[in-house]
Amino acid sequence: MDIREVSIGLLRSVAAVDLSGVPGAKRTLFTVPVGKVCVVTHVVIRDRDGVLGTDYDFGSDGNCADWVQAVDLSDIGASEYKVIQDEPAAGAFGVYPVIAAGTIFGVKPITGTAQTATIDVFGYLYDA
Repeated sequence: MDIREVSIGLLRSVAAVDLSGVPGAKRTLFTVPVGKVCVVTHVVIRDRDGVLGTDYDFGSDGNCADWVQAVDLSDIGASEYKVIQDEPAAGAFGVYPVIAAGTIFGVKPITGTAQTATIDVFGYLYDA
């Protein structure tokens, strides 16, 4: 059994993700394996090569509008990282989409810059 099926873990790490474009196309971060479904719990942005933009959307639908939107990455310092997760309203529970087999989870730059960063996707898989 894959460790990603019994605990939250690293689903994929993608180096040098192109975060340019205004708005840009969806960049693939993780594709759900055949026969599985996925819940992404958080994303880590690290090892950027310059100052990033102020608006990025993350998700699995065509516009990356079903997970977390309007993420500002301009505040990440040269040796820092940023953890992104669904932030529910006070007193509410976060609602994470269940991502079907073969579906791509990605990032879409809205006000991106011509920079790159490593993006780590965390979550878990289970049988479809």
